[in-house]
Amino acid sequence: MELLLIIIGGILMIVGLFGSFLPVLPGVPVSWIGLLVLYLAPSIPMNYWLLGITLVIAILIYALNLIIPAMGTKRFGGSKAGMIGATIGLVVGLIAPIPFGVLIGPFIGAFLGEIINKSNSKSALKAAFGSFIGFLASSFMEFIIAFGFLILYIYKVWDFRDLLF
Repeated sequence: MELLLIIIGGILMIVGLFGSFLPVLPGVPVSWIGLLVLYLAPSIPMNYWLLGITLVIAILIYALNLIIPAMGTKRFGGSKAGMIGATIGLVVGLIAPIPFGVLIGPFIGAFLGEIINKSNSKSALKAAFGSFIGFLASSFMEFIIAFGFLILYIYKVWDFRDLLF
């Protein structure tokens, strides 16, 4: 049972890392659930302080992840169409077999969304750049926190490896 909880927690940690770049998965909350599953293993003593602090961090990062791309797009004069285009471009960039599709897709998507919404290509390019910067900032922030949760997970599993295996 403990091994199953550790494996499920590890899978959730990896999914959380991928979720930091995929807009359909909430990366940090999934990583936090991985930590929670690890602490449900009977051999690992429950640390309520660690779980509480990481939960507050996960909620804060999740909220910021929703706000930062919008702030970047709005700051550079973008609209909701640019944000939707950036999200669609990200999904296409993930599927497309081109190098750096995850980075190029949101920019092109935001640009096309702004072109459809606005007739001026200069303001569309500026808004697309803002959307791209906002996406990169929020994804990087979420990845760093998800990676930190993974380090905590590995440290805890390594610390109690004799009791677990």
